[in-house]
Amino acid sequence: MAKEYEIIIIGGGPAGLSAGIYASRSRLNCLLIEKTIPGGLIANAEKVENYPGFPDGVSGLELGELMQRQAKKFGLEIVTAEVQGITLNGGKKIIKTSSGDYAAQAVIVASGSEHNKLGVPGEEKYTGKGVSFCATCDGYFFQDKKVAVVGGGNAALAEALSLTKFAGKVIVIHRRNELRATKVVQERALANPKIEFRFNTAVNTIEGKDFVENLQLEDTENHKKSNLKVDGIFVAIGFKPNTEFLKDIVPLDGVGYVITDEKMATSVPGIFAAGDVRSNSIRQVIAATGDGAVAAIYAERYLSEPR
Repeated sequence: MAKEYEIIIIGGGPAGLSAGIYASRSRLNCLLIEKTIPGGLIANAEKVENYPGFPDGVSGLELGELMQRQAKKFGLEIVTAEVQGITLNGGKKIIKTSSGDYAAQAVIVASGSEHNKLGVPGEEKYTGKGVSFCATCDGYFFQDKKVAVVGGGNAALAEALSLTKFAGKVIVIHRRNELRATKVVQERALANPKIEFRFNTAVNTIEGKDFVENLQLEDTENHKKSNLKVDGIFVAIGFKPNTEFLKDIVPLDGVGYVITDEKMATSVPGIFAAGDVRSNSIRQVIAATGDGAVAAIYAERYLSEPR
């Protein structure tokens, strides 16, 4: 028999933990399921300086741990498991996980998204040590430095333009011979004297000692190898939502993100979504925590409605 709760939260990032704080503080019987460590993607950030209440900044890992401690203080139960699927049984939602089944009347999906990665040697080793996936989060740490941005879409050029506020030189590396970004964004980037472009180029290896120092590059047409000395590399080749377990359960957009209304509710009664997993999310920790609070409040109201 699946253990039953009033609310189950899937994901322990800022959105999930915020939902857990609100739901548990309302004295609801609530379970949060997280497959790794608290904090989600923010746990990889060496320092978060744009979250209110921390004027000197805070490491992403510490911020996640603080949120988890606050949620558990109000009675939130947390289990470590990977969610494999959801089935609907009348008004109940059965959550199938790697550690067994759980049931709830309401579910808040806060499973987040993952950065698409290059998959090259050195990428994982230097993540947080010169390899970044967020200029808004980490650009400040590259004052007057030379950095690379990988990608050719709107996200990559937005990262590059953002980095020009801090870095002395920004080199955009794109494996094709033309950009995919919209024309107006291209025009801004091409007109910026701090931005240089390397077309038909791929990153093969990221190298360094304690931090990133060098990129091994390859021309995608003639396969000629070269080196590029940089202090950091920002990978901006898109995101992948963690929604595999939601297929055929709730409507997803064309990329796979969960479609919600302003109450964070999906079209399936009792299933809500919050944070980066939600369609049109701005992928910032402060927005994710707000989503989580909204989802928890409306999930509580859903539970109080006659059915």
